[in-house]
Amino acid sequence: MSTRFFSIDEIRRLRSWPEEIGRNELIRYFTLGSDDRAWVQRSARGSGNRLGLAVQLCALPWLGFVPDDVPAIPRSASNRLAVQLGLAVAELDGYGEREQTRTEHLRLAAARLGWRTAGAREWKELDEFLLARAVEHDAPSVLFRLTCEYLSSQQVVRPGVITLMERIATIRQDAVAEVYARVEPLLDEHRRSELDGLLAVEQGMSISRLAWLHRGATTASPMAIRAELDKLRYLRGIDAHALDLSNLPDARRRRLAGVGRRATNQALARRDADKRYPVLLATAAECAVEVLDELVSMFDQTLSNLENRARRKLDEHLAQRARAQEDRLSLLDEMLAVATDLDNVPDGEVGAKLRRGIGMDRLRAARRDPKDRLPRDHGHLAMVDASFTYLREFAPHVIGALTFATSTEAQPLSEAVATLRELYARGGRKVPNGAPTGFVPTRWRGYLDHAAKSGNSTAYRHYWELATLLGLRDALRSGDIWVPGSRRYADPTTLLLPAEQWPAWRDEYCALVQAPVEATTAVDQAGQQLQAALTEIEPVLAAGEGPVRLSESCELTVHRLSAEAVPDEVETLRLQLVDLLPRPQLTELLGLVLLNVPQGAKYGILPGQSTAVGSC
Repeated sequence: MSTRFFSIDEIRRLRSWPEEIGRNELIRYFTLGSDDRAWVQRSARGSGNRLGLAVQLCALPWLGFVPDDVPAIPRSASNRLAVQLGLAVAELDGYGEREQTRTEHLRLAAARLGWRTAGAREWKELDEFLLARAVEHDAPSVLFRLTCEYLSSQQVVRPGVITLMERIATIRQDAVAEVYARVEPLLDEHRRSELDGLLAVEQGMSISRLAWLHRGATTASPMAIRAELDKLRYLRGIDAHALDLSNLPDARRRRLAGVGRRATNQALARRDADKRYPVLLATAAECAVEVLDELVSMFDQTLSNLENRARRKLDEHLAQRARAQEDRLSLLDEMLAVATDLDNVPDGEVGAKLRRGIGMDRLRAARRDPKDRLPRDHGHLAMVDASFTYLREFAPHVIGALTFATSTEAQPLSEAVATLRELYARGGRKVPNGAPTGFVPTRWRGYLDHAAKSGNSTAYRHYWELATLLGLRDALRSGDIWVPGSRRYADPTTLLLPAEQWPAWRDEYCALVQAPVEATTAVDQAGQQLQAALTEIEPVLAAGEGPVRLSESCELTVHRLSAEAVPDEVETLRLQLVDLLPRPQLTELLGLVLLNVPQGAKYGILPGQSTAVGSC
């Protein structure tokens, strides 16, 4: 492992002054109090030494160290100190020619500020801090920055860059050993053999198992789902889903898994055991989560594609039905013309007139069987059922391979999924009596009722199975049902503050959001707010006008809300602000810019400054 992770230019930059200093830093660090000025006067002889000592006194808290070339400090900082001390800034030019003077002044400044140089105790504490950080962050530049921040917080003068680089390199090696020690209990001989098998190309395969696991699907199809199922079964066969790597920080696990994803088989195989096996463990555990998430996502996407294709077919069917309805309306107009012509067509001749004038063929074609009436969803579920064979190519495999956990609200759906898994496993054809149906939406309930009344167990099974699968997809999206071990479809409560931590945070949180501490009080307030809102909306619904209306069939309709009118005071203020703005002519403005005339400053244009000219 290299001890030099910075280039020569970077090392030179880290040893020297920053190119510029911000105004806030200038005020914060380079402002001397009366006692500081008196101390500088007492502690150094000569104008140059006093100014140099003042620079070191201010620079140490700013940077955590003082560069060797003290006179190279940003000119704004040296000017500020010179003014406060009543000295000429040129006095600083010759400072530091004697290294002993510069070192003695640094010792004096550190002692006044309470800083200290790194001794055995400081190095030991730094090593402990760095090892804890290196186990989590392995990037040398990150460790160097954290080291500088730690030393500054402990008021320890930063050692040389090369010394810190060598120390960090040693700590990184110690971190590798520490990581291996944490995962070594998982590495029995059988598991080592399984992990090494990830790098081998087995018979019948053109790539290694590791490359195969990282090869993602390109389409959502039954074949792609079965390929992901093969990966899931393989990972479960080597217990990748049960690997407990919680003793490693998340950042380290992600980094190890990233190495396993990017490195070649040959590169991983050449690594020492203490570096190879942690990478393979983290990669296998990460693959187990990724493959599980990908499988559930593909199940969702494939099922949705099936539903969307059915919806497109339904739209075409409804369009044809609408065109046929136009013909029926035209026929009705002709029939009404005959039926209402009381002067020329007596009542007894209406039927004969219709049959002769319109024709029996046209009348029979326009007649619609009452059974042909559309269900509540206009036949969408029936269109999905037309692709039931395609659905069976992947649904039983996914349901059989996954386990689900559920919230209380989705318990009926969870029981239906368990029943469906059992039917898939034993090849059952009929839905058992008492199978849950409470989760089925109202728009699909008619399919089940009609199939049950007609005794069509096959149709009932199809519609119940479709409702279960589509309900499962929606519950996975909403979080009512989740997949243990998944990251994307995990229990939503894991994203919240743990229940055991809530009592300690409750008072502070409620004070910040101005919410009551007691839940019963919050519920009562919410009920009062709801009642107030309902009281305001009832007159609007009763009037039947406005953006929110209630139809005769008790369907709530919310129209697009109109934008609120801008108050007159706001418009008046806008016009006043516009009057305050300069109004140069476009030709004058362009001339000032192109000719670089100093008068352009009156329009906010400085000489030599590029300006984008928009509309005037």
